[in-house]
Amino acid sequence: MFGTIWALVPPLLAIALALITKEVYSSLFIGIVAGGLLWSGFSFTGTFEHVLNDGLIASLSDGYNVGILIFLVILGIMVCLMNRSGGSAAFGRWAEAHIKSRVGAQLATFVLGMLIFIDDYFNCLTVGNVMRPVTDKYNVSRAKLAYIVDSTAAPICIIAPISSWAAAVTGFVPGEDGFSIFLRAIPYNFYAILSIVMVVLIVVIKINNGPM
Repeated sequence: MFGTIWALVPPLLAIALALITKEVYSSLFIGIVAGGLLWSGFSFTGTFEHVLNDGLIASLSDGYNVGILIFLVILGIMVCLMNRSGGSAAFGRWAEAHIKSRVGAQLATFVLGMLIFIDDYFNCLTVGNVMRPVTDKYNVSRAKLAYIVDSTAAPICIIAPISSWAAAVTGFVPGEDGFSIFLRAIPYNFYAILSIVMVVLIVVIKINNGPM
């Protein structure tokens, strides 16, 4: 079934189950098993060996994948630590005391997103959790909050010299000064620059689209 229309079944199944059940991990796992069944010709033993050996063990044997896994674990620990220590709640209380308008709540979300430039996932998790009570207070829709958070997180991380993106790009250029290439490419990263500018314009001009 390689290279046929059947190859679309596992990802479509995983996406459909995720939308229906709201359970991402179990849906992905079922999609993986479905792919293994197609690969092995619906052989139980072949599916088990393929998913375990060619999938899980092979992925964990790759140093790059292990590095990503460790980074994500550390990232989760940092998010939990920030929430447990009360830093996020303290900023939220400060924002509630000093922000007096709907535009101010959105701009504060943007500014906090610009300050947390270490990693885009860390940015989304932190900014979203901290600013949600503040934006709710001023009737900023969750859709617009999601837009501001998402359109600030990745763009600022893509052009920040000290970020997970910079480390990744540096490692993708063997034999060259990857960091220097990353720095020289920042002015040409039009997606990131225009995304950041558009967030400010949409907030200040008060543009709302659809659920926003």
